[in-house]
Amino acid sequence: MPAPNQPVIIILAAGKGERFRAGGGATHKLDAPLNGKSVLQHVLDAAEASGLRWHLVRPAGGTGGMGESIAMGVSATPDANGWLILPGDLPFITAPTLRQVAQALSAKPVVVPHYHERQGHPVGFCRGYFEALATLSGDEGAKAIVYAARQCGAVIDLPVDDIGVVKDVDHPADLTTAEETRHQGRQTY
Repeated sequence: MPAPNQPVIIILAAGKGERFRAGGGATHKLDAPLNGKSVLQHVLDAAEASGLRWHLVRPAGGTGGMGESIAMGVSATPDANGWLILPGDLPFITAPTLRQVAQALSAKPVVVPHYHERQGHPVGFCRGYFEALATLSGDEGAKAIVYAARQCGAVIDLPVDDIGVVKDVDHPADLTTAEETRHQGRQTY
């Protein structure tokens, strides 16, 4: 059972997947098969394996953008000690990385993982960001919150050895490169 003082993983799965379908995808990108299960199921499995509580944001009809999705997830978990904002199209994210980002929240109020100097997800926020996150809207997500936190030294840039923080699925061709990554020994969780 997840510890109550840990952050909650907010899994964002409300996007329309328009680029994926425009690129010839026959289904929503999160439902696309990857190594025997859907892209989203890989993310859910990693979240479950992390031992952290998680909440899936996937309302029928989608939302008005990433900001609205974040607000929905945070508002649905007001008792959380913090949140890890995780897009549902990152099938290679690992449970150890999720735990690493969660643990780093004890050092700074905002945690941004980086893989080979590329900023990735999940971005972690401590409890003090509830109001700012719960009132987001539009498609910009929490970029402005991270920017403001960075200006006052409240962000830790966390290097991780996990391509899963940056390797997403936006186009059908990404499934092929994702399969290649998987066959090179990367595990989802």
